[in-house]
Amino acid sequence: MKILVVEDDVETAEYLRRGLKEAGHAVDVAANGRDGLFMAAGEAYDVLVIDRMLPGLDGLGIVRTIREAGVKTPVLMLTTMSGVNERVRGLEAGADDYLAKPFAFAELAARLNALARRPPIAASSALAVADLQLDLVKRVATRAGRRLDLQPREFMLLEYLMRNAGRIVTRTMLLENVWEYHFDPKTSVVETHISRLRGKLDVDGLPPLLHTVRGFGYVLRAPDPTDPAAA
Repeated sequence: MKILVVEDDVETAEYLRRGLKEAGHAVDVAANGRDGLFMAAGEAYDVLVIDRMLPGLDGLGIVRTIREAGVKTPVLMLTTMSGVNERVRGLEAGADDYLAKPFAFAELAARLNALARRPPIAASSALAVADLQLDLVKRVATRAGRRLDLQPREFMLLEYLMRNAGRIVTRTMLLENVWEYHFDPKTSVVETHISRLRGKLDVDGLPPLLHTVRGFGYVLRAPDPTDPAAA
């Protein structure tokens, strides 16, 4: 694998560089956030290892920026901070996994291998459900010809729902595939984003597309007023 390590602590960076190279990987190292962002956005890597606290631009800022730019490279974030809230912040920013310092190198290597094995998202330039259109290249969503003002996470949520149009998706499925959570964050992050997205989709008297299937999850589908399964 080709791996970028963004770490300002010289000893930690050298430890990771040496260990990953001994494991057969190609490794680049950036010592600050701005250089890390430039390299992550401009080079093709299999996995990014990004420290949470960095000079110039912190790890959250790097991840948010590359995700907004459409860079989907898996990210493992390193941190000395503990607690669920800190992990939630990183995952919401777009990180794929979190590892607390100090860590065992064997665990870090295993997590990187797991991230690299994840299948890529199927290639597609546009999605459509009824009068809802999603341009994945321009990152633009429209309904009935009107552009929707979506935040990056709302766009990701809508993309996942449209790829699974007509199928019920559960809260757990959304946490894993949109937020990359592999634990329950014990927050209403899914419900909040669903509510905001629904408010942007179902306006000006247009028939609803995003439905709650009580006790199961959510479904995005073309209007069907005869179906009582959703509300």
